[in-house]
Amino acid sequence: MTYSFPVVPRYAEVDQQGVVFNGHYLTWFDEAFTGFLDHVGLTYPDLIASGVDVMVVHSELDYGGSVRWRDDARVEVACERQGTTSFTLGFTVYRSAEEVAVTGRNVYVVVVQDPETKAWSKAPGIPEKLSAALSAA
Repeated sequence: MTYSFPVVPRYAEVDQQGVVFNGHYLTWFDEAFTGFLDHVGLTYPDLIASGVDVMVVHSELDYGGSVRWRDDARVEVACERQGTTSFTLGFTVYRSAEEVAVTGRNVYVVVVQDPETKAWSKAPGIPEKLSAALSAA
C-alpha cells in the first residue's frame, strides 16, 4: 500500500526562481510520514507517549522537475525496507496527477527515552505496532 499526502505549496515555500525551495521537501516528507501513521491507526503522539520515537539518520533527494506555487501536488509514501532497528521510507512528490517532480528517501532509527534521564538511545528493535504500520505501507 502506498499512502498519498496532498500538498498545496504555499507562497512562503517558493524561492526567487519561482519553485519550491529544496529544504521544504524534507518538511513535506515529515508531514507525509505523520499522515501515513495517522492513516494506519498509529498516531505520532501515541508513538511518543509509548516512549518510542524515530530519528532521521540519512536523507536523499533527487529532482526531476519543479513544483510551483499552488500546484496540485502530493507526496506518496512507501516503506522500502524494514530492518531490526531502522527502516527506510521512500517518497515521491507529484506535481500533477502523473508528473513526478522529486523522489527521495529517509532512513529512520527507532529510539527510546530513558524515563529518568530523558536521554534518547537506539531501541533494541522496532516495536510491534510500528512494524505492523510500516508493513501496511
